Amino acid sequence: MLGLFRRSKKEDEPKMEEKQTASTSDPNPQPQTQETIQATAIETGMKQEAHAKAYLKAMPLHDLADIENVELEIKAGNIIILKITPLANKSIQDVSKAVNELYAFTESIGGDIARLGEERIVVCPPQIRIWREKKPARDEPLPTAA
Repeated sequence: MLGLFRRSKKEDEPKMEEKQTASTSDPNPQPQTQETIQATAIETGMKQEAHAKAYLKAMPLHDLADIENVELEIKAGNIIILKITPLANKSIQDVSKAVNELYAFTESIGGDIARLGEERIVVCPPQIRIWREKKPARDEPLPTAA
């Protein structure tokens, strides 16, 4: 079912002919030297780095040492959904340390962090914000299931 919505790798990559026709609007084209080809390749590489793809990744947190990997992923521009249950089964104090460390890191880079239920945390890079619904405080008691 998911295969219906995925594009092939060939569709993601722009065609070489399209790049050349788009960049050759000069009425008097000059033959390209090795230096101009290299300069164009470097320039294109810089543009691709500026528009690099970001990924949404789910990762389990087994140990405090895993925090370093999470930080590297966030610095790379990826969004991380972190499952804290494996670490919580070992030590609640380590979960508290990990969350505090992630919070401080996320604040320092201008990112965003939020809890997703009881088991997960989402950590976002600076260019992504987490939407939070602001609910007005009510004076009436909350309804119960009973």
